[in-house]
Amino acid sequence: MAVGSRRDAGLDVDALRARFASLRDGAFAYFDAAGGSQVPDEVGEAIARALREASGNLGAPYATGRRVEAILAEAKAAAGRFLGGSGDDIVFGANMTSLNFVLSRTATRGFGPGDEVLVTRLDHDANVAPWLELAEDIGITVTFVDVTDDYRLDYDDLERKLSERTRIVAFPWASNAMGTRIDAPRVCRLAREAGALSWVDAVHYAAHEPIDVAALGADVLLCSPYKFCGPHMGVAHVRPETAEGWRPYKVRPAPTEPLGRRFETGTSPYEQLAGLSATVAYLDSLGGMSALSAYEQELARRLWDALPDGVTVYGPGLAERVPTFLLNVEGVPARQVAERLAEQGIGVWHHTHYYAAGLADRLPYPDEAVRLGLIHYNTAAEVDRLTAALGELAAGG
Repeated sequence: MAVGSRRDAGLDVDALRARFASLRDGAFAYFDAAGGSQVPDEVGEAIARALREASGNLGAPYATGRRVEAILAEAKAAAGRFLGGSGDDIVFGANMTSLNFVLSRTATRGFGPGDEVLVTRLDHDANVAPWLELAEDIGITVTFVDVTDDYRLDYDDLERKLSERTRIVAFPWASNAMGTRIDAPRVCRLAREAGALSWVDAVHYAAHEPIDVAALGADVLLCSPYKFCGPHMGVAHVRPETAEGWRPYKVRPAPTEPLGRRFETGTSPYEQLAGLSATVAYLDSLGGMSALSAYEQELARRLWDALPDGVTVYGPGLAERVPTFLLNVEGVPARQVAERLAEQGIGVWHHTHYYAAGLADRLPYPDEAVRLGLIHYNTAAEVDRLTAALGELAAGG
């Protein structure tokens, strides 16, 4: 079937877009999914329904208490299914960054001078700052693994820097700034062989590709549902064999079983958990992430092939990235590109390093760049609008 069809890769794009109030009129094209996605109405309705019907807490011996317990159980199961693991090993938090600060401190009780955490220059700072703060607090060493000239992870540098001092290898499965994919199974294997834990920021990857944590073998994997059409919250999978001995930061009467509950603090945002379950149900109704990935790859190829002269894309080739593109238009500042596109009903971001602060001194542009983020609700017609608009800007229009 032609790429321009509204049923590309078996996906009924018109039907799924009708499930989003923000997309129905088609007036504005959202290419900002790398910074956060649009949300289908059914997710918002699930959140509102939970607030109306389940404003209670766990343990109450009446209807709202039972509803809250059902919401939590369903959300754990949905998140486990989404990540290819068990709901018992899922940890919820306010957002990925806050959850990462909690888990990083829990995992490193007993760490001190002489212990080392490896991070990468491709990391979003949410998977760097927690370790840097620990370096300040308890004297661990944080070492950056480098990137190649085309902004891929330098695996040779990773292997050189792994040592008996390495306790954790923290890395992104895909770069939120450039879209660069990392060979996560390879990095997890190298960490395991060195006796270190693997700590995966899957925030950007989870929005575009299916995940099987059991096959991956990661010790900790984190993601953010708002990147894949869900609510603002953090989700982590913790490997039971790794986390069983961790002593959590929490109030003493709070539940410690199953394992994932052990690392959650305070009252959960049950309405957000209801939204998460609705999000996973929405994605499942479309055929799951494998089906969505196939469609997004078609869109990415269409964009890649139509990028006009005068547009420079940073990072690796199409096969080594998720559908996120960091670029500049020759002679037009990134801020102006974003503003001009917004005037034409096209949403993109402009920024310096997009929170990949480790790249700041490696980026080839002096100021800012434009980031385009495709997702499954984008259409071929929107891609054509975007590339035509970029062509006008590149031509001085």
